[in-house]
Amino acid sequence: MTAPLKRSLTRRQLMTRSAALAAAPALVSPWALAQDKFPNRPITLIAPWPTGGSSDAVMRAFAEAAGRALGGTVIVENKPGAGGTLGAAAMVQAKPDGYTLTQLPLGIYRIPHMQKTSFDPVKDITHIVCLTGYTFGLAARPDAPYKTLKEMVAYAKANPGKVNYGHTGTGTTPHLAIEEFASKAGIVLQDIPYKGSAEILQAILGGHIPLMSGTTEFAPHVVAGKLNLLATLGSKRNKAFPDVPTVKESGWDTVTESPFGIGGPKNMDPALVKVLHDAFRRTLEDQRVIDTLDKFYMPSIYMSTAEYTAYAERTFAAEKATIDRLKAAGKI
Repeated sequence: MTAPLKRSLTRRQLMTRSAALAAAPALVSPWALAQDKFPNRPITLIAPWPTGGSSDAVMRAFAEAAGRALGGTVIVENKPGAGGTLGAAAMVQAKPDGYTLTQLPLGIYRIPHMQKTSFDPVKDITHIVCLTGYTFGLAARPDAPYKTLKEMVAYAKANPGKVNYGHTGTGTTPHLAIEEFASKAGIVLQDIPYKGSAEILQAILGGHIPLMSGTTEFAPHVVAGKLNLLATLGSKRNKAFPDVPTVKESGWDTVTESPFGIGGPKNMDPALVKVLHDAFRRTLEDQRVIDTLDKFYMPSIYMSTAEYTAYAERTFAAEKATIDRLKAAGKI
């Protein structure tokens, strides 16, 4: 009696084990089953700006910290131009395997409303995690004939078309935010596009332009007295410059804020997205990342995958409304 009972139990155990193995693919994603270790080769993180600027420095800090969190290597590849959209344009052509990622600046939600692009910023991108954001401002050379935003507006009205300002590319946030402000202020400014923050700083510090619209790459030069910050464009004053008013406080209803994070191609496996999300979220606790963000006066702005995806959908719709308004006003 003992032997048949033992054989019967063995068959039952084998049947239970086989059923569990058959159910495993339904419980564990195909990506997770196929991975021995991720990453097993370097990950490319595209920074859609030139080397040497604040955005490049921040992305390199994130890449180094993410590499440590993942136990691998994250390499930054610069693709400047086209208003910061070249990163997304290149990334959407890649396999959704987690080895090609990009920074997602605000411009990717705007440019498709202005010109034909090779990607849809909502449908073609996996929004993995939001990490930080830019503070925008209008800075002038100390020898400019105006010291405040109101004085600049008065000067521009008295000298129509003679005030030049630099920005980081046609259709970028530093460009359109100032055009919207100028429209509300009733002034005409002559815009000069540059490829990125390094170029625009060289131009204004070298005396080629009197005024610039940009992100907090100007901050160290304001602190050093080499530039004069006329106003910031956020909903609140920047904590690093509490005495500098916002554009809205100065009398013109213009608010511009710009969170950004990390994205990958569409159809990424949720398990892979979670691995990358968790690694990049940990970078916000890395001291070298914290120090780099502080250096460029950039806040920590965390959004989960779901929150970031919802933000992208809202922003894409809001940017269309802004572009339609500026087109109707003849500003773009």
